Amino acid sequence: MNSNSNRLIFRVRCSSLGKRGITLLGVSSRALPKELFGVEVVVGWWKGDGQRWIFWFRFGLEKVQKALLQSDVQSKYDKTPVTVADYGSQAVVSYILEKELPSMSFSLVAEEDSEDLRKEEAQGTLKRITQLVNETLASDGMADVLPLSVEDVLVAIDNGKSDGGPHGQHWVLDPIDGTKGFLRGDQYAIALALLDEGKVVLGVLACPNLPLSSVASHNQLISKDDVGCLFYAQVGTGTYMQSLDGSKATKVHVSATENPEEASFFESFEAAHSMHDLSGLIAKKLGVKAPPVRIDSQAKYGALSRGDGAIYLRFPHKGYREKIWDHAAGYIVVAEAGGVATDAAGNPLDFSRGRYLDLDTGIIVTNQKLMPALLKAVQESLKEKASSL
Repeated sequence: MNSNSNRLIFRVRCSSLGKRGITLLGVSSRALPKELFGVEVVVGWWKGDGQRWIFWFRFGLEKVQKALLQSDVQSKYDKTPVTVADYGSQAVVSYILEKELPSMSFSLVAEEDSEDLRKEEAQGTLKRITQLVNETLASDGMADVLPLSVEDVLVAIDNGKSDGGPHGQHWVLDPIDGTKGFLRGDQYAIALALLDEGKVVLGVLACPNLPLSSVASHNQLISKDDVGCLFYAQVGTGTYMQSLDGSKATKVHVSATENPEEASFFESFEAAHSMHDLSGLIAKKLGVKAPPVRIDSQAKYGALSRGDGAIYLRFPHKGYREKIWDHAAGYIVVAEAGGVATDAAGNPLDFSRGRYLDLDTGIIVTNQKLMPALLKAVQESLKEKASSL
């Protein structure tokens, strides 16, 4: 790493990621050497001109989002879109984590794999991904890194094939959560979490398009200077938010609303991702008067953690299995902000079972005081919906 790059704006210092626990450090604009007893996971660097933050989490995504060509969008086996940025983001995060954590057994549970990229018809896309990865590493001051080959990039992507589970430490990554939102120019997130013995102990959400103020209050276009949020949380220490330009972090907390009528709720933007009719029935039973706020990705968790709304409802259609990378980082961001997340039966979310969350019907998130009433409304609504079929 270039010692002149004033790196390490935000870092996680890990003392073996085990018995000694995990220490989350705050914002610093000075270069810091590695401690003898720990390792550093670099999350961002300060650009040499001192004017802006460069996050490898962001991966140049704003530029890619604006310039993305339709030819750079593919469909996976489940018909969901995947872009050059999805693959590239995963390659960069995987590569840097493994490079910065040489002393630990590296395990990454991530969304993408290289199977489709190894096909003959995908070679042009693979070259673009490799170019974008190398440009990103070079621009972020990693002068000691030789350009990655196509095979290096494929290997970095496939590092994400870990099955996770209840033992050891596993990083959990969604390189671009909310790809459809990304393609529309709306909300998306880069979500990274750490599991330790099956429990989420650390989470970071980068939300480049999320307004710095409440999303519930934005009914018109806002300046690009007023968007871009980073949320991070460590078990037992709370949740913090700061802008992606590197401003001072502030501790956030979920809404303290106790009256369901005063609560507002989030749900998925895409009707294909969650049953809006069921959410509407639940809201009616609670007496919620505000219309739903529909946005893509785990940005909903970030917005909920700072009190933009009081409830998040997610009820996928029958047959869908929730993946841990879609919720791990968001879960701890909300939990450390004072919220609670369960399945529709009130069971806590269990991230120790591998790549999937085995749930009862759906996911509900709110504050501690609203949860009993919300859970009652959810269960009553599910029974009514079942009896009407």
